[in-house]
Amino acid sequence: MKILFTFIPSEKLQNEIQAEFPEHEFHFCKMKSAGSLAEEAEIYVTYGEDLDNSYIEKAKNLKWIMVMSAGMDRMPFEECAKRDILVTNVRGIHKIPMAEFTLGTMLQHVKQYPLLQRKEQQEDWDRKVKVEELAGKNLLVLGIGAIGGETARLAKAFRMTVTGINRSGKQHEYADQTDTFANISAWLPQADFVLSVLPSTYETRYLLEVGHFKLMKDSAVFINIGRGDLVKEEVLLKVMEERMIAHAYLDVFKTEPLPKGHPFWKMDNVTVTPPLSSITRQYLPRSFEIFKHNLRAYVNKEENFINGIDLSRGY
Repeated sequence: MKILFTFIPSEKLQNEIQAEFPEHEFHFCKMKSAGSLAEEAEIYVTYGEDLDNSYIEKAKNLKWIMVMSAGMDRMPFEECAKRDILVTNVRGIHKIPMAEFTLGTMLQHVKQYPLLQRKEQQEDWDRKVKVEELAGKNLLVLGIGAIGGETARLAKAFRMTVTGINRSGKQHEYADQTDTFANISAWLPQADFVLSVLPSTYETRYLLEVGHFKLMKDSAVFINIGRGDLVKEEVLLKVMEERMIAHAYLDVFKTEPLPKGHPFWKMDNVTVTPPLSSITRQYLPRSFEIFKHNLRAYVNKEENFINGIDLSRGY
């Protein structure tokens, strides 16, 4: 069986997977240079950004796509559905780094670390800098799944109150209360931090509008580590220009990389990071563990795949 990786993992990971499954052919190359391999492979292992309908149409032997990412905004789901191609991803591996990133962001905000760093560089002994605590603050998590749930767990350790939002409203073990998307507006006025870890779907695209931000406290903080199309860019620019809330920490954008000269770069109430909240040295090793489990299930014709994707929903 031919398995095509459309990215180049470390030599160590390549050797490990080949040693564990010696009966199969593993090929590692970029999709653009895969040539006939792309047409012959039964399995693609990809980050999901290099596929389109034309590749799926030509891949006559393709049965399964393993996406080594949680976000699959660019995946050709309709074509996969036509061919009944299995799609799985690595949802869940991001929860540790992204939850830590979020807690670090919230701590940075209440403890005024950027300001303290500037004061140090200026040799300014200023004990009037106002620092606060996370204890007692309210965190609203939009999309309290694996990542949001781990963030909530850590937030509870800091004595925060956590409200989770999900599709069903089913109670989450680390949230003080859980509600549905339909009731977001009821929880915004009391939130000190609004965290989005939502994927990009027809339900979430441009979900937040100016009216939602007007409901928030002027001291509220918006953190987006989910997808950049949760809020239209012009809406968020208006919100931050008019200082409706205190700060926005943005790790994702509609257009990436964020262009040079974009207003977000210079705004003192916006912090820009390239999408790196999920990236640590453990990213690919954790992804490979899910792939190995699923490959064993696939070879043995079992149904216990981790993170099977509903192609009609895209997640």
